[in-house]
Amino acid sequence: MREGAKTTLAKQLRSRETTAENRLWQELRNRKLGGHKFIRQATVGPYIADFLCREQALVVEVDGATHSSDAEILSDKQRTAHLARLGFKVVRLQNIEVLEAMDLALTVIRDALDFPSSAPRAAERLLPRAGEDEEGQHP
Repeated sequence: MREGAKTTLAKQLRSRETTAENRLWQELRNRKLGGHKFIRQATVGPYIADFLCREQALVVEVDGATHSSDAEILSDKQRTAHLARLGFKVVRLQNIEVLEAMDLALTVIRDALDFPSSAPRAAERLLPRAGEDEEGQHP
């Protein structure tokens, strides 16, 4: 996708944000989380990240129900791996985690910001995805 097309798509995504994305944005905007600057729907390599903190090279993704199929889970893993190769830490949260456990979601993000070496642990699921057990396995 051309850079101009990505920028246009990012603008469209900002205007169609989910409730979870909007609520998380209210907590991240204006340096509210530990003084770190976040932007939303930011282009990162070939992708558009839901939220990006450039100074800490942290991407935060808020995943909805469309991220529960095997194909989407694989796509998310490939996307996360690609972003990691570009030097970014990735925290993936589900909509429900943001909507029903905002304090916990913010703690996961804060941990990834404050402790770069613990970022892989911080990116672990707070709750299992649809169809997964507590360890993230498909029964």
